[in-house]
Amino acid sequence: MSRIGVKPIPLPQGVTVKIVDRLVAVTGPKGSLSQTIHRAIAVEQHDNQLIVKIDSAASQGNVANFHGLTRSLVNNMVLGVSQGFAKSLQLIGVGYRAQVKGKELHLNLGFSHDVVYPLPQGIECTVEKNTLCTFTGIDKELVGQVAATIRAYRKPEPYHGKGIRYSDERVVLKAGKSAKK
Repeated sequence: MSRIGVKPIPLPQGVTVKIVDRLVAVTGPKGSLSQTIHRAIAVEQHDNQLIVKIDSAASQGNVANFHGLTRSLVNNMVLGVSQGFAKSLQLIGVGYRAQVKGKELHLNLGFSHDVVYPLPQGIECTVEKNTLCTFTGIDKELVGQVAATIRAYRKPEPYHGKGIRYSDERVVLKAGKSAKK
């Protein structure tokens, strides 16, 4: 039995859940999300809580692995439609800039050309001081994937610390070569 899977998921005010067969649809003030769950896992609604259980009739093999995963996915959907998720990236380097033009993020990262990243549906980007990009959306997985994709254009390098990093990321700098006398 999973320690995470047995925890009930509280439903905030204004969030509704519809469970049809293996499809869990969550609707809230920020939007709606849906997820198909594993056949051996059951999600039940009791009052203002969701309970994720292992379906005893279909439990064969290593089903306990999906218990905590399903609970986390459903909890992320509930949090997403009620509060939303955000990830921030910081651009560090001379001339590194970001700018939002419509549904595209234009990044100047020291290449001979600007990197143009089209923002996916459901993701919004705000840029402060040309060097701090904040991505917001209701889907935690999509917000994290967009931030990781943009960070991959220029990962922080270990000698000067230049590159794109998460705002809460700490980059340990290496010591450079020392001149021998």
